[in-house]
Amino acid sequence: MKAICLQHVPFEGPRAFASSLAKRGVSLEPWLVPADGLPQEVGDLLIIMGGPMSVNDADPWIARETDFIRSALLSGKPVVGVCLGSQLMAKALDAAVRPGRALEIGMTCVRLTTHAAQDPVFGTFPNSFEVFEWHGEVFDLPAGCVPLAGSDVAPLQAFRYGNAAYGLLFHLEMDEAGIDDLCRHCAGDLARACLSAQQVKVTALPHLARLHAMADRLIGHLLTIQR
Repeated sequence: MKAICLQHVPFEGPRAFASSLAKRGVSLEPWLVPADGLPQEVGDLLIIMGGPMSVNDADPWIARETDFIRSALLSGKPVVGVCLGSQLMAKALDAAVRPGRALEIGMTCVRLTTHAAQDPVFGTFPNSFEVFEWHGEVFDLPAGCVPLAGSDVAPLQAFRYGNAAYGLLFHLEMDEAGIDDLCRHCAGDLARACLSAQQVKVTALPHLARLHAMADRLIGHLLTIQR
């Protein structure tokens, strides 16, 4: 089996997702889309990572990637999109993506919807839990999708399309090195949110193992669907 990972900047990679794939013997093929373009096919699992750009930017590669993601979703392939990746999924399904009321950076409490209890992945999660976030834009629920979680700032934090595609505004995959990278490359966001890199890191580190277990559960489920 092979997973394809679409990246938008080098410092936002699959991280804990990569570990979950490796332990299951699944190969991982990364594509830095703005520089490398898009692959010919989506593999057995398509992972779409984050990035500091907006899905509403005019860069031609964004439109091409949106079309690529739409084809993957409509084909029923297993897909997981994180942060910008979830926003690209929402745009591909014709939902609006727009600035949120505030930046969400660091640990944020999300609450499951009533629909989440029937979801094979989110139904195993607590009714509320803290996740790692780094985003300024939010999205509406795409038509035909199931809302799974929300927060005070972003009423929709996660959704499912069909049986095998999950959009997550938050980061289950984030690790310590990834936090360091975000704090270094996106320092302007920290300043706007009146946060320090140390604040973000210290509050996040105790939660990462739990988030990685959730990420592993999601990857395991999606690979089972593919088989």
